[in-house]
Amino acid sequence: MDNLLYKEDTYKIIGLCMEVHNQLGKGFNEVVYSDALEIEFIDNNIKYSKEQKFNINYKGNILPHKYRADFIINDKIVLEIKAIKCLTSSHVKQTLNYLAVSKLKIGLLINFGEDSLKYQRVIL
Repeated sequence: MDNLLYKEDTYKIIGLCMEVHNQLGKGFNEVVYSDALEIEFIDNNIKYSKEQKFNINYKGNILPHKYRADFIINDKIVLEIKAIKCLTSSHVKQTLNYLAVSKLKIGLLINFGEDSLKYQRVIL
């Protein structure tokens, strides 16, 4: 457990997500949690980009539609947030796709839609 990739960064992000969940609870749309997280990132001097677009390459062609990651933290962690009843394997696959197109190694999948915050580390 001591050799987790970006351990301190991921713990900090999860902690901020817990703070947002503690303050807002469940029941809001994803965009509300995203806005609250943005405030936490600013207040905690965390470098982030919101809804960063990534090209999708198909047989050497760039497709017209882009992937949009909810957040990229410190240029190394994909943060995908949800506000749903429960996470499924398709959400993990979506996060893996974000990792593949972004060339990043770790993602955090966070669900604000349950009674307590649920999160999952996703590694490419």
